[in-house]
Amino acid sequence: MQLPNFEFHDLKPAVADFRREVVAGLKASPRRIAPKFFYDAAGSKLFDQITQLEAYYPTRTEIALLKAHGQAMGDLVGRGSALIELGSGSDLKIRTVLDALAPAEYLPLDISGSHLRDAAMGIARDYPDIQVRATCVDYTRQFDLPRMGADVHRLAFYPGSSIGNFEPGQVMELLGWIAHMVGVGGRLLVGVDLKKDEATLNAAYNDPEGVTAAFNQNLLVRMQRELGAELALSAFDHRAFYNEARGRIEMHLLANRPTQIVIDNDCFAFETGEGIHTECSYKYSVDEFISLAALSGFASERVWCDDRQRFSVHCLRANVRG
Repeated sequence: MQLPNFEFHDLKPAVADFRREVVAGLKASPRRIAPKFFYDAAGSKLFDQITQLEAYYPTRTEIALLKAHGQAMGDLVGRGSALIELGSGSDLKIRTVLDALAPAEYLPLDISGSHLRDAAMGIARDYPDIQVRATCVDYTRQFDLPRMGADVHRLAFYPGSSIGNFEPGQVMELLGWIAHMVGVGGRLLVGVDLKKDEATLNAAYNDPEGVTAAFNQNLLVRMQRELGAELALSAFDHRAFYNEARGRIEMHLLANRPTQIVIDNDCFAFETGEGIHTECSYKYSVDEFISLAALSGFASERVWCDDRQRFSVHCLRANVRG
């Protein structure tokens, strides 16, 4: 169905990019694969399931903050913006934001094309007064955004504490790129998971239902399907734990027996206990994140936190030219 207020731009990285990064990651020491590759169609659906789990507090806590403070956010950033959502995926949070901020344009960005298209078309159908311009892209790399209204102010929205998936130095690079996206005076609303007790953090990434394990192992399934990788899925187990010294959750795929992964002419051997580092999820204090943002060209305007101090939403204003 064609919708007059919907555009879809496919800039998705080719399979060759996935192949190149996976092979390079498996050759590295320690071995690691970027978490952006979790999000094919199956991985995106699994993550949606994770957000509904009892132990996984970030999504429902962030949604509660957006519902409770959405009008205040809209009053601060202004209505009628071009709203750019990074890593949009599903529409669980964005509908609350659209209702509160009433943007003129909505530009969702995500690496999972089919998941993005379905969610963005639903938004276009339900919000006919908003121009929806969806782009399938690796948003961590610079690219040309779809054309927007010349005089519309820009607001980026980066929910889910996905900013925590990057090393602090990478966060500064990404925030610098976002500052360039929105321009001087443009703003960023970003969800940031806060430091808290180890038991709560570990429980959030080790659900008894096994959904997070399936999400992690889906990376191997994708390697089989898209790269023709030869590997035994049963040889790798999900492991996630809080590394207090680094202030981050780490996720790994660990070999439970000697095994190997073969991709084209490359063979990667694993001894028992060796694995692939698939994700970091850094946790910050409010002051730590404000300081990091300041080094990246953003000034803090306001921070909203839940009563239990588990999660925060920051409003940042770009103060340097990209």
